[in-house]
Amino acid sequence: MIQSIDRAARILNLLQGARRLGISDLASALDLPPSTVHGLVKSLSAHGLVAQEPAGNRYMLGPALLRLSSVYLDTLDVRARALRRMHELSLGTGLASRLGVNLNGDVLVIHHDRRPDGTEQMPETGLTLPAHASALGKVLLAYDDEMRGDVLVRDLDDLTENTVTDAAALTAELHGVRRDALAIEREEAVLGDAALAAPVVDESGSVIAAVGVALPVEEFPPRDAVVRELREAARNISRDLGASSWPPR
Repeated sequence: MIQSIDRAARILNLLQGARRLGISDLASALDLPPSTVHGLVKSLSAHGLVAQEPAGNRYMLGPALLRLSSVYLDTLDVRARALRRMHELSLGTGLASRLGVNLNGDVLVIHHDRRPDGTEQMPETGLTLPAHASALGKVLLAYDDEMRGDVLVRDLDDLTENTVTDAAALTAELHGVRRDALAIEREEAVLGDAALAAPVVDESGSVIAAVGVALPVEEFPPRDAVVRELREAARNISRDLGASSWPPR
């Protein structure tokens, strides 16, 4: 492993999720001298991978990463196949829809179709979500033994009073996700937010993504029609990817 590249990658990981950190914060997290971190950050900044706050000394992810992530997303077959189905899902339910995949034990949102009501909404494509506290993540954890093993050995972050942080309790919930091919999130990551998600299967029968809808907690539990449309969207995306059956066995 090339040390400088490894350190640069660790800096980018620390800055993910809209975090803004100073040189001393980064140096402490990496256990490196501030002068070393400063040099790495300046190199990353020169390539647009990191940007300094306009009026401050903290750093955040830079615009070049957005271009790189767009190229990456365009190469994902599951995203390309899901776009039309997700738009139909959002139109049919009146809710925002999301498509997520595993990224180092978290969920990377690779597509977000906004609510069709015309209200202002934050674009979520490219965001990462905590796997243990999101409906998308619970689907991926339920069907991916390696991901589940990696996540359950960690301390699960307590994000709200509803976050499941006990590994045994989460494991029991994941058994239900596999049984029903449906995961539920209710104010576990963000207060006021709820979500549902279902698995997306490829031609080999493997769960490679999760598709879901987000709704205000006031509308939870969702209407039966929302659950039906979500399951139908997951089935159709899976069929478009060559899956011979759904839900996954």
